[in-house]
Amino acid sequence: MTGMLNDFFVRAMLGGIGVALAAGPLGCFIVWRRMAYFGDTMAHAALLGVVLGILLQLPLSIGILGVSMAGAVILVLLERQRTMPTDTLLGILSHSSLSLGLVAVAFMSWVRLDLMALLFGDILAVGRGDLLVIWGGSLFVLVVLAAIWRPLLAGTVNADLARAEGVPAGAARLAFMLLIAMVIAIAMKIVGVLLITSLLIIPAATARRFSGSPEAMAGLAALAGVAAVALGLFGSLEFDTPSGPSIVVAALTIFVVTMALPSRASGQ
Repeated sequence: MTGMLNDFFVRAMLGGIGVALAAGPLGCFIVWRRMAYFGDTMAHAALLGVVLGILLQLPLSIGILGVSMAGAVILVLLERQRTMPTDTLLGILSHSSLSLGLVAVAFMSWVRLDLMALLFGDILAVGRGDLLVIWGGSLFVLVVLAAIWRPLLAGTVNADLARAEGVPAGAARLAFMLLIAMVIAIAMKIVGVLLITSLLIIPAATARRFSGSPEAMAGLAALAGVAAVALGLFGSLEFDTPSGPSIVVAALTIFVVTMALPSRASGQ
């Protein structure tokens, strides 16, 4: 195994699979709750996390996680004020955080950063330490998601009914948003700021048409994500294309191909 991990392609494959296994089930709730724009907002805020990590001399994943989680909490607090629609808040946070991050990076002339890698990922640069972070973080996300699955699902189906029955749907929703922040932190090196949401949404959208239950959809979404990682990396190797975008293109290809197949979904 140690010899295998010396191969950059094997490390890239393992890293991508680790992210896909966590992103697939989370993506199902993003699709069900129509929160795609929220995922984009958290991903764009991740660039500010890079800046924070550099300034505080912390691992970049810690800075990304901190800023993404702070963004999730701020959004929840702003939503409770009901001063403006959620989509307006998301639009403001999304584009302003990305722009602030890009401007801050431009001012940090003493630091050499590969901006393209930050925006589109650099999965081929995944190291052994990154694999520990990715797989440890993904396992944590899946364990917590399993723990909050029922209240989160109840709140997704009917939030008012869940509250009336005493289901802690609000706490589950906040925990879910924080899990998204964690996945974004561990996925940024794989597909970058601009493509993270694609890895969350496209596999889940692919699985939706072929699953008869929420649990089945989560499993199929994870498998679709793993398939996209494998096809994207092999395609990148064969055609010498950027790895992160190639993974997203592979996910899109799988989605388009499956659209031609008969649906077995029960309408969830």
